[in-house]
Amino acid sequence: MVRLPFRDGFYELRPSKIVALAKNYAEHAKEMESDVPEKPVFFLKPPSALIGPGEPIILPRMSRRVDHEVELAVIIGKRAKRVPAERAMDHILGYTVMLDITARDLQEEARKKGLPWAMSKGFDTFAPVGPRVVDRRELNIDDLEIGLKVNGQLRQLGRTSQMVFKVPELVEYISSVMTLEPGDIIATGTPAGIGPLRHGDRVEAWIEGIGKVEFDVLAEDSILC
Repeated sequence: MVRLPFRDGFYELRPSKIVALAKNYAEHAKEMESDVPEKPVFFLKPPSALIGPGEPIILPRMSRRVDHEVELAVIIGKRAKRVPAERAMDHILGYTVMLDITARDLQEEARKKGLPWAMSKGFDTFAPVGPRVVDRRELNIDDLEIGLKVNGQLRQLGRTSQMVFKVPELVEYISSVMTLEPGDIIATGTPAGIGPLRHGDRVEAWIEGIGKVEFDVLAEDSILC
């Protein structure tokens, strides 16, 4: 569970699932040497990967390369099952910033073997969120700046208008496959510029209208006795 500021109080984020989009920005698909999908492609991250502001991103000893991916996160407010795009926004509570942290070497190894790559996305701390939840009625997400810096160096910069599949389409498509419950998160994909994280890094991610969130990066071995 992660507790984030929301309206005049706080919202306790307890998703039953985190649904994350792959290759939903054309330039990111290009840097991954992949075609833009004809339909949304999504995967799941476990709720246990969630952390909030003030908690560190942990680089697991099992991986030699862990990458950052900044994303607009959509938080479901009302149960959604087979919801048409024109009614999708009625089922959204609000938005926050999320990082889809990825053990890239483990992902590539699994892909080459034709195996699932859930492990590469599912380590603890691999879904940092923050700094707050913004009510969907207070923010037009059609064209917002989204970006990420590591140690003050710009790595990712894009706009939500560059999404291949927009939020209403995503809610319609995902809810035709699985029921979205209140608190569930849809991570809507990342712009180009993904790159590695190292022990001691400071990550700064932001989305216009939501704000900026920062996380320290620590190697797993550095925090074990």
